[in-house]
Amino acid sequence: MANHKSAEKRVRQNIKRNEINRSSRSELRTSIKKLRAAVTANDKNASTALLNPTVSLIDKAVSKGIIHKNTAARYKSRLTKHVSELA
Repeated sequence: MANHKSAEKRVRQNIKRNEINRSSRSELRTSIKKLRAAVTANDKNASTALLNPTVSLIDKAVSKGIIHKNTAARYKSRLTKHVSELA
């Protein structure tokens, strides 16, 4: 347990940041799942419409430090490849 004022503040900050990170990660995962579901259903219009917002969320997650940049590059590459195969 934190005994100093600065340590108590740090605990509060960590809790707050953890909730923000969890929310962002959840939003990212949901978006990726929706895009993958559209690709699996061979829905070209939905897949194309979901690709840009999903890539944007991936980039934002990298800038916030939620996922690693190489992980983001892998996600973007694979999702874009699957969407382009539908065309």
